[in-house]
Amino acid sequence: MTFRLRAARSADLEALYEMAKLTGGGFTNLPPDRAALKNKLERAEASFAKDTDTLADELFVLVLEDARTGAVRGTCQLMSQVGQRWPFYSYRLNTLTQYSQELDRTVRAELLSLVTDLEGSSEVGGLFLHPNERAGGLGLLLARSRYLFVAMHRKRFADRILAELRGIIDERGGSPFWDGVAGRFFGMSFQDADYFNAINGNQFIADLMPKHPVYIAMLSEDARSVIGVPHPTGRAAMRMLEDEGFRAEGYVDIFDGGPTMVARTDSVTSVKNSSLRKVTALSVAEGERAILATGRLGTFRACFGARVLDAEGGIAIDSASADLLDVCEGDMVWSVAR
Repeated sequence: MTFRLRAARSADLEALYEMAKLTGGGFTNLPPDRAALKNKLERAEASFAKDTDTLADELFVLVLEDARTGAVRGTCQLMSQVGQRWPFYSYRLNTLTQYSQELDRTVRAELLSLVTDLEGSSEVGGLFLHPNERAGGLGLLLARSRYLFVAMHRKRFADRILAELRGIIDERGGSPFWDGVAGRFFGMSFQDADYFNAINGNQFIADLMPKHPVYIAMLSEDARSVIGVPHPTGRAAMRMLEDEGFRAEGYVDIFDGGPTMVARTDSVTSVKNSSLRKVTALSVAEGERAILATGRLGTFRACFGARVLDAEGGIAIDSASADLLDVCEGDMVWSVAR
């Protein structure tokens, strides 16, 4: 395999824009807007250039590159501390139980409450793989390489990490959840609100969203049925998140009702099981399948490969991976079992 993950650069703008046009909407972290994507890349480059190990509001954009051609075929993002420039809103599902002594009846009502509980967390998101490359496990490489990046720069990420999954979008590009909840108060279509949020941030939510809980029983069946349900294209991503230790804890996206998955950063499987070792050989023919990574910040690189770990703390890797990562014997490599 000739694909590797690397830090995004300003020259990747056009490739990201072309992929953004393929997302089909509801993908806030990858808007089909050149100016917004340019701002993202500039912010990411500033984050990669900041060589201090402290937690701050930073954005890291990675791209999946075919090393043979230089073509960019996928992307993903990491946000080190959400909710710093503007509030990070979610709906929280909870239950209100009430009892009438006269009727001898208990009623349990499910509510959606607007909260900022997840403010200060890190976030992984913006994962998109070109439709022509959705085979061979490249989505897994995109997803799990992010956690190696976190492990390699652990002090720059919070103790809690989240991932928002896109919710249900209908054939018209609309959102049943938006139409049944927030859309009633904004006078905007889902597409307009989603695009505005991607470009300008979500302060308009704070300005206009009602602060009182929403009773789910009062919503339409279409809206109720999609709460906490991922888009069909996101079901595999949800399973990967669950394999990493993320769990749905009752938080859903305020736009499309998709689930927000949460984990303790140090408990994420690919963070917890990763290790840093010195390369002792570049001639592994058959070894354990793994994800390998090296570099720091803007020189970060990751790929699939084979590894053999030794008792002295060394690692032997295959020569193809060594070429993709541009490492030699004596260099340091992070890895985690595939």
